Amino acid sequence: MEEKKGVAERLTLGITRLLESMPGVADARCAEREPAEKRSLLSWEQKNTCILPEDLRDFYLTTDGFTLTWSVKLDDECVPVGCMMINSVARLRQLHPPSTLFSLPNAPTLADLNWDGDSTEKSEDCPAVPHFDSRSRIFELDSCGGNGKVCLVYRNCSQGVVAQQSHIWFLDRSLYWHYLTPTFTSYYRLMLTHLGLPEWQYSFTPYGPSPQAKQWESLYPPLTFQREPSPVDPAADTHFYNKLDPTRAFKGKSKVATPKKKQSQTQSGPGGSGKSHVSVGKHAVIRR
Repeated sequence: MEEKKGVAERLTLGITRLLESMPGVADARCAEREPAEKRSLLSWEQKNTCILPEDLRDFYLTTDGFTLTWSVKLDDECVPVGCMMINSVARLRQLHPPSTLFSLPNAPTLADLNWDGDSTEKSEDCPAVPHFDSRSRIFELDSCGGNGKVCLVYRNCSQGVVAQQSHIWFLDRSLYWHYLTPTFTSYYRLMLTHLGLPEWQYSFTPYGPSPQAKQWESLYPPLTFQREPSPVDPAADTHFYNKLDPTRAFKGKSKVATPKKKQSQTQSGPGGSGKSHVSVGKHAVIRR
């Protein structure tokens, strides 16, 4: 048991303990999984005519997939927020676009989305987008809770030829591709540093996450967030997360009772006639 906890600690780089120290975070847990067998990796490569990246192979030989979830406690209810997931070898399936979306003979297919052809070739830092046809082999690493798909992509593929070079891409819900990282290790670090926040992959798109996801990000900023030290108070606290307590952030403020105005009374000083003046409106009334 202690050995498994040590493996989980190394896999998460201490993220679980860090999450538990944040205000409001509850039930941060990492699912324990057995390592994948070498024969299952070889079988996957033979079936899909692809060579797994060395870092991804080492990952699967350590744990057959990865799942880390955490929630936030609001009042007496735990709200699921973060999720980090890597599919197991058995679930690392190829995205096979259907031959047709409808039964009509000339119905459109996903391959028709490759309108830009090879005109999108860029630099090595941002390669050309994948294709939905046989030129690319695409495998799902994470379904992102239905908000898109993180994919292991092999480009420039030929039928019968083993594909070796791969990259990590994000396919959003509108079927647009967004380049993430050149290696699985780089993506894994991104996933951990973004704490598995909802829609964090959309930070690498031109339009960004939804407003609701941005609210969670403001409460629990990713570890990539860096704040410049204040020139006025360089010794100020520079923690990377917001110290706002979510259990109290959404509670309504109690109304402060407004004191009622009292009528001003002025009594005569020493040696006076014992008359008191009571001001009412614009007129003064003299009492004896």
